[in-house]
Amino acid sequence: MLQTAIKIVLTILFLLCLLDMPYGYFQIVRFAGLLGFGLLAYQANENKQTEMTIIFIGLALLFQPFFKVALGRQIWNIVDVVVSVFLIVTIFIDRQRQHK
Repeated sequence: MLQTAIKIVLTILFLLCLLDMPYGYFQIVRFAGLLGFGLLAYQANENKQTEMTIIFIGLALLFQPFFKVALGRQIWNIVDVVVSVFLIVTIFIDRQRQHK
């Protein structure tokens, strides 16, 4: 349940990045991304999901706010959409696993 909430919140935050937001919003999103993906990596590791742990650690490093990854606005928009779609897909995959 917590994983799903984190994924939904991150998805909303990333999709809002497509709008014309102030710079401070992007800083908040980077902190939220680091925290959210860090928690998701921890939970994936606890569930022995090695691949997902590695993916979430990679995403936490990509979004971390301390050493800025300069990709340009257009590339970041693509990254935000791809990561959002990925998070939504993992929600459905998790639900299918729970019902089996």
